[in-house]
Amino acid sequence: MSVDDSKHEHTSRTGGQGRRVSGPRVLVAGASIAGPALAHWLRRWGAEVTVVERAPELRPGGQAVDARGVAREVIGRMGLDAAVRAACTDTAGAHTVDADGHVLESFRADDDGGDGYIADIEILRGDLAQVLYHDTRDGVEYVFGDRIAGLAQDADGVDVVFAGGDRRRYDLVVGADGVHSELRAMVFGPHARFLRHLGHVLAFYSVPNEFGLDQWLLEYQDQESGRSALLRPIQDATRAMAMFYFAAADFAVDYRDVAAQKVLLRERMAGLGWLTPDILAHLDDTPDFYLDQVAQVVMDRWSSGRVGLLGDAAFSSSPMSGQGTGLALVGAYVLAGELAAAGWEPDAGFARYEARMRSFVEANQEIGRLNARSRDVPGPDAEPRPDFAGEWFAELVGRAINGIELPDYAGVPDAAAPAGSPITSSAKP
Repeated sequence: MSVDDSKHEHTSRTGGQGRRVSGPRVLVAGASIAGPALAHWLRRWGAEVTVVERAPELRPGGQAVDARGVAREVIGRMGLDAAVRAACTDTAGAHTVDADGHVLESFRADDDGGDGYIADIEILRGDLAQVLYHDTRDGVEYVFGDRIAGLAQDADGVDVVFAGGDRRRYDLVVGADGVHSELRAMVFGPHARFLRHLGHVLAFYSVPNEFGLDQWLLEYQDQESGRSALLRPIQDATRAMAMFYFAAADFAVDYRDVAAQKVLLRERMAGLGWLTPDILAHLDDTPDFYLDQVAQVVMDRWSSGRVGLLGDAAFSSSPMSGQGTGLALVGAYVLAGELAAAGWEPDAGFARYEARMRSFVEANQEIGRLNARSRDVPGPDAEPRPDFAGEWFAELVGRAINGIELPDYAGVPDAAAPAGSPITSSAKP
C-alpha cells in the first residue's frame, strides 16, 4: 500500500464513446464471501475498491455452505453460475444414522427444487471464496496480512490507519469481516452488545476419507446429550469434512486459541458413539480446524455515517440457518445497487439497503433460532422442540429463501463486461 494522507478526489476514467465517469473509493474489510461479492458489484458500478484481509492468504476449506432461492439468482447475475457449480461438493443428499450406522432418514439434494436440507448449490466456504477472488482480483486491490487499526470519518470521507502503518482516505468503508468483526467493534461497540449465543458450539475439520464416504452426508445425533457428529463429502474424494455440534450454555474458550479448543472438543465428545473416536483420532493432524460458538449478530442499524456492515458482521443468522452465505450474496448485490442508486450518498444508500434486507434477515435468523432449539438438551426447564411439520414453518422457510425481491438496477454493466467497466446511465431501484 502506498501512503496517501491527502484528501481523496474521485478518480475519473474514460468509458465507451469517450464518456468520462467517476466512482467512489471504497474499502472493504474481509476477503471471505461477503467482501469479494461486494467488490464484484462495486466494480461493476465503477467504484475503485480495496479489500483488506488480516489473514496472509485466502483461507482454504471450511464448512460447506449453500445457495438457495434468490441467492442462486444473484450468482447467475454475477455470471458465476458455471464456476460455482464446477467447484461444488456434488453431495447427493444426507442420511441420518443410528450409532450402528443404520439409515434412519434421507434427504436428497434435488428435494424442494434444490432448496432443501441439502441445497442444489453446496460448496466449501474456501472454494467459493476462491471463485469470488479469481473473479475480482484483476479489477480490485487485495491486501492480505493487514487490517484496519483505526479510522475517523467526517462529512466527506473516512481516514483509515492500517496496522501495517499506511494511511488512506476513502469515500466509504464496509465491514465484511465476520461474526467477530473488528470493524464493528471499532465503530459500533463491544461484541457482547450484538452477539446472541444460541447455546451450541460447532467444530469442523478435514480428515482422510477412510470411512467409505461417497456422495452422501452422514449425521449421527444423540438426542439425550444434544451432541452430533457428521461426515460430508468434498470434491477431493480422498478426504472428507468432519463436523461436531454440542450444547454449551457458556462458552469461555478464546475462539483464536486452537489448542484449548481441541481440548474442549475432546472433552465434550467423549463417549459419543458411531464413528466419533475414529474422527477425533485425526484432530491433531488436520490443517484446517475451526471451532466457535453458534451465534447470531443482531443490530438495530448496520451503518454509521460512511461506514456500513455486510454479511455475518451485520446480521449473522448462524450455521443453524444454512443461509449465511445466501444473506451475504444477496446483501452484497443490494448494498452496492442501493449505494449506486443513491449517487453514493451513504445515508440514503445504507438506509435503502437496510429497508430492503431487514425482513429477509429476520426470517433467516428465526430459522437459525428454531434449528438451535431443536438440538437443545431435553429437560424439565427446556422449551419444547419446534414442530416443523406445520404450515407456519413452510411459510417461514419460503420467506427465508425467497423473501426479498431483487431490484433490477438500471445501468449496471453486464457480467461479461471487463472488470471495472463504468456505468453509462444512472441507477434506479
